[in-house]
Amino acid sequence: MTERLDLLKIAREEQNGDLFKLLDGIYKRSPIQPRGISDAIIWEGGNPYGNVKPVAHAFTDMFALNGTLMALDVLRLPFLGVPMMAQFRHDTRLKSLDWFGKLDYTAIKWSTAGDFEVNEGGKKVVVYGKSANAPLRTVAGVYCNVRSYGTVTGVRSMPGLPYSQDGKKFQVDRATGNIHSEMNTPGIRMAYALRLFLKMVHETGQIGRVSAKPTQAQEDAVNVGILRWLLQGTKFELKRRYSVDAYAEHRANVDAIVALLPKDFKAGMENWGGEINEHISDTNYGILLHDMYEQRKAIIYATDLDGDRLTDLMADAPDVLRNWGQMVLNHVKAGVDMKQVWRDMGFTMANGKDMESVMYRMEGEPIFEQTLGSADAMLLRLLAGDETLGGEKQPYDPRIHFVLIKDAYKAANPGHRELARWLDAQLETFDRIYSGERPRYLSGYESLKKAITPWGK
Repeated sequence: MTERLDLLKIAREEQNGDLFKLLDGIYKRSPIQPRGISDAIIWEGGNPYGNVKPVAHAFTDMFALNGTLMALDVLRLPFLGVPMMAQFRHDTRLKSLDWFGKLDYTAIKWSTAGDFEVNEGGKKVVVYGKSANAPLRTVAGVYCNVRSYGTVTGVRSMPGLPYSQDGKKFQVDRATGNIHSEMNTPGIRMAYALRLFLKMVHETGQIGRVSAKPTQAQEDAVNVGILRWLLQGTKFELKRRYSVDAYAEHRANVDAIVALLPKDFKAGMENWGGEINEHISDTNYGILLHDMYEQRKAIIYATDLDGDRLTDLMADAPDVLRNWGQMVLNHVKAGVDMKQVWRDMGFTMANGKDMESVMYRMEGEPIFEQTLGSADAMLLRLLAGDETLGGEKQPYDPRIHFVLIKDAYKAANPGHRELARWLDAQLETFDRIYSGERPRYLSGYESLKKAITPWGK
């Protein structure tokens, strides 16, 4: 790898050039191959010092790509990189999703807003597979994601769209456990998500809330039916319950899924316990707000669609609560800043941009995921030569790359104290450089290169 990456050239090549060829000239090909695949293109880099297990990074688009390459160059941790840039993904018809999803490594994936446009025969089209989030989760065997924010943790079962209304078509495939819906909700993965939820409630002692619509969506009824089956023979207390026992009502479909699970699926659960509450998902949106401002520790299990809404609420609510608090303070002429009061009261939630997601999969280590909402527009401003629009906008803040790298490498290397201490120290260095007025992207990169001694040097 060169001493300095030409980040601007990488950005330009992405817009009008051959980005794959450029990256192939920077990084060397790795002999590592994913499970069951022999022709995958995997890049590798960094310093393997200290027996650090590398993390697999999805090389995608705009700042999700550029910020990743910048952070990896600054830190020089051992890594695997999978080419998943929009044009490459499109040209290879999402082949790289298989490579990434079947790597046996803790991974980092970025979710970007909107649909990326690519060239196809001289015209611009939306990339095949669009953001590729849904097909990647299916390929990778993801069964849920977990998002912790403040005192609230969301466990979202995925993939699945639990809103089939056609009772005649509704069924569970006896061979696969897939539930009839637009996305063929995988019932087996649903069972794994529910078991993880119960395990987390048991281990943390936090309140467990189930957010579903079993009376309106038949997939949800099967989902809650699996929950009721799992609760049998445990020490959990079902403090609030749906009026109908979904397992009793949908026993045949639930049992069809149970029959496909490992025989020891519930082993040890007889000693699990805690408080479980069943809520209609709409009601749970309001309950979530109460849990947040009362700083009540709770774990919420939700289906894919409702989990998405709950995540949005977790991200947006802190700003609303702070703004409302400031209005009250202003009304009583307190003369204090609500942001400072928020911190003094022990609240840690900012605005959702720091809320990462950890996706668990049937085989392999977790995938750490983060969304970069406006990263596309920000990189285009940089390319246009005015990343702040005359001071109107802030330069790009790459902190989330360093935070996600810190968390993912710690998860991939449990017990590696030297690495953990080093990662914490580098984030402190980053925060020192980025405190006060945020540096412009390329200037910040130069400052980080000078201030951070790479791993193992």
